[in-house]
Amino acid sequence: MPAPTDAEYFDLGDLTLQSGHTLRDARLAYKTFGALNADKSNVIVYPTWYSGWHTDNEWLVGTDKTLNPDEYFIVIPNMLGNGLSTSPSNAASPYDHARFPLVTFYDQVEAQHRLLTEKWGISTIALVTGWSMGAGQTYQWAVSHPEMVERAAPFCGSSRTAPHNQVFLESLRVALQADAAWADGDYDPARPPIKGLRAFARIYSGWGFSQAFYWHETWRELGFTSLDDFLYGFWEQFFRDGRDPNNLIAMIGTWHAGNVGTTPGFDGDHEAALRSIRCPLLAMPAEKDLYFPPEDEAWASQFIEHGEVRVIPGVWGHFAGGGKNPVDTAFIDAGLRDLLARPGRSQL
Repeated sequence: MPAPTDAEYFDLGDLTLQSGHTLRDARLAYKTFGALNADKSNVIVYPTWYSGWHTDNEWLVGTDKTLNPDEYFIVIPNMLGNGLSTSPSNAASPYDHARFPLVTFYDQVEAQHRLLTEKWGISTIALVTGWSMGAGQTYQWAVSHPEMVERAAPFCGSSRTAPHNQVFLESLRVALQADAAWADGDYDPARPPIKGLRAFARIYSGWGFSQAFYWHETWRELGFTSLDDFLYGFWEQFFRDGRDPNNLIAMIGTWHAGNVGTTPGFDGDHEAALRSIRCPLLAMPAEKDLYFPPEDEAWASQFIEHGEVRVIPGVWGHFAGGGKNPVDTAFIDAGLRDLLARPGRSQL
């Protein structure tokens, strides 16, 4: 699938990251739905996820959904590193390709904050929500800018990337880089490391969905006729659709480093960062998610004054949040509707 061409771009100029590196002439790609109302109170921020573009978020937006563009101004910012915003595949030297620096969730949110405040003068966000790495950015928004965020709804994600999750990410990184065609990240774009991408997809296939998903052959609901058909037609196709391998590695770095405790002012204290969240926060983990299990969200919620956990039931694992299963989509949509109907931070 070719990269979408309907993004708009916000010039960030020279963007200095938490690492101290500066991306020159950085740009943030984004897409909006709906219109900003007169008092700028109808804003929803919906960040992208690992390897996803803004188009991959659109399944949760519509006039029949809670994220209704007739009612809300919905901003979908593309993560730095995803190939649309400044990324290894489009950055200028010296940060091109494998030399792209670490971009943290804090960096992502600061770039998005500049978009909202500098372009539109927005000071209040009715809701921040997102899946997977989008959930990590949702937590980061609530910690970085508690004065702006009225409500937060991370789904199938976490405020800190757990060690077991990091093990998964390391396996992906090593599998991709083991391909001789990787060439230390300076591969020919016309001849990407296909063997590495195939290994990458095979590893992901054992984590993205649950054991029960495979036991019950639930992949048949997606139109596949055998397990091999699913492994090739879903997983290999997913990562061999033109998404740049250096971008995949850069986003692994962002995901791996996820931890709201590293927000400036908290000195690595994850619990203190969670306690700083002032808005109502509804976490919706999936029952059988193998790398963002519900137990992690139950643990984090105890430190959030207005925190709640609502577990998505079923066998779809992490992909309960990916928009592939109408039942899970309806569950998430109902959670967002319930949250938006409640008083926000400024009304508590």
